[in-house]
Amino acid sequence: MSTNLLSETAAPPLASSEPRGPIAALIGTGILAVRKYLKRKAAARSEAISKDEFFTAMLGIKDRIYDDHLALLEKLDGNHRELLAALDRQATRITTLESGLARVDERTRKGGRASS
Repeated sequence: MSTNLLSETAAPPLASSEPRGPIAALIGTGILAVRKYLKRKAAARSEAISKDEFFTAMLGIKDRIYDDHLALLEKLDGNHRELLAALDRQATRITTLESGLARVDERTRKGGRASS
C-alpha cells in the first residue's frame, strides 16, 4: 500500500473542467433573471400623487359610479314596467279563458242533465 494519498486518487484535469461551463451558465442565467425582475419591480412603482389629485380622481370615480347606478336603476324600472304590463296582459287572457271555460262547462252540464 502506498502512503501517498495524492498519487492515484487525483482526478484527470478534463473531468474537473467540464462542469464549470454549465455551472457558470446557470449562475449567469440566475443573475440575468434577478436583474430583469428588479427592473420590472422598479418600473411597476407608480409616481406619488398629491392629496388633491387623489381626491379629484376619487370624486371622478364616485360620479361615474353614481351615474352607472342611476342608469341601472332606470333599466330596472323599465324592465319592471314591462314585466307588469306583460303580467297584466296574461291575467286578462287567463280571465278570458276562465270565463270561456265556465261557459263551456255550463253548456255541457245542461246538455248532460237533459239527456240523462
